[in-house]
Amino acid sequence: MLLKMKRLRIITLNIAHGRGITLIQGLTSPRKIRVNLRKIASLLTELDPDIVAFQEIDEKARWSGNFDHLDYLRVHSEFPFASFGVNNRRKGLINLNYGNAFLSKYPILQTETVVFGRKKIGEKGFLFAEIEFNGKTIPIINLHLHASSRAQRMGQIEHLGLWLKNKTAHASKSWIMPPIVCGDFNNSNERDDATAYLWSLLTAYSDYILRPINDATYPSPFPRRRLDFIFMPVACRSVECKVIRTIISDHCPVLVDFSIL
Repeated sequence: MLLKMKRLRIITLNIAHGRGITLIQGLTSPRKIRVNLRKIASLLTELDPDIVAFQEIDEKARWSGNFDHLDYLRVHSEFPFASFGVNNRRKGLINLNYGNAFLSKYPILQTETVVFGRKKIGEKGFLFAEIEFNGKTIPIINLHLHASSRAQRMGQIEHLGLWLKNKTAHASKSWIMPPIVCGDFNNSNERDDATAYLWSLLTAYSDYILRPINDATYPSPFPRRRLDFIFMPVACRSVECKVIRTIISDHCPVLVDFSIL
């Protein structure tokens, strides 16, 4: 008897605090922020993903309208499940709370937010989620690495590697695969940097493929670069990847379709 393969679609996108392709979100009006977020929601409705991983999404930040961007996107794109992982918390007159987040068509069973440091602005981290799919659990990590410091990126991957070693040692038996890892890595895989280092660490858990292969995900400003990736373990079959050309952010969405036995 032939087993039916279940198809899933995942998108990862750095939404740049909802500012679109402008350089500074603090100079973008709250009305324009909402317009930009509705454009993102409209694109998600068109692309119809099962899971969306966001980076640089604001929970409540003065520079972007002081409202929950994830909930706004959830409502306008009609996702039933959402989870926020705040990496940066700054209270007071100039409150800045933002980080990584998931939208999902399937139940999010549990999450864990891991923050790399204690900065009041610009802090990075990752959000881990277990998502229920056909009675099994898909583990997924939504990661954002430091933009300008290779040393800090490498240290952040060390942090993730130690966390992952402990997490997989106590992993639920319902996991259908080792974790998918996606996000804004702020470096390519073509040189000795964090993306290549992470790939080497992940081989302890599975054979992984990295997508996209060639297409730039950060076209603005120039030069064009590949900064956004999705690591797929071997249990993900018939993987198809597309970088979506759009100006909803300074990053382009990365979409993968794949099957699970």
